[in-house]
Amino acid sequence: MSKAQVTKDTLPNHSELILKCLGAFIRAGSLDLSLDQLAGEVGVSKRMLIHYFGGRDSIEERAMELLENRLRAQFAPSNFPSGTSFQQVLAELWARTTNPASKGVLLLVMDLSRRAWNGSSRAHEFYVEQQRLWMELLLNYLPDREVVEDALQSFQGAVLAYLVTGDAERGKRMLNRLSKPLDCEKRLRRVSKRK
Repeated sequence: MSKAQVTKDTLPNHSELILKCLGAFIRAGSLDLSLDQLAGEVGVSKRMLIHYFGGRDSIEERAMELLENRLRAQFAPSNFPSGTSFQQVLAELWARTTNPASKGVLLLVMDLSRRAWNGSSRAHEFYVEQQRLWMELLLNYLPDREVVEDALQSFQGAVLAYLVTGDAERGKRMLNRLSKPLDCEKRLRRVSKRK
């Protein structure tokens, strides 16, 4: 449907429109779309975007909130069966992160990280919340905050290398080498507590 064919009955509601905006940002791997580009991607006029959301900052804010909610749901501890090892959780998170279908989301998260580094307080809030959620998830499987922080930093470094090289296997091997001894140590601690 072209913009000229849009009528009041075919206009999307706010929720549908922000979903389309987030989809456009994910396809671009960035929030750096002009309002004209964004309007073209979602199939409404720039004027309609401004009418619905009041401006670019509001669109970005709503899209970040939606992305946060999606990531929170995807990485919730309840998504992993009980008895899952730390190594299995890291392997699954790596598989999800490096899945080709996730590349746009990954690039968008990296774009938000870049914005945080450049001083955006909202992007910094997004980054801090993502760190908190990852820590909360991983601490369910390895209750040692310092070790989990180190594992998370290693994971993030592997993601950067993956984005540059396109090689997911190197990161997968590194995370496996990192997490395997941690699971063994955790099992040994449980056995020694029983004695």
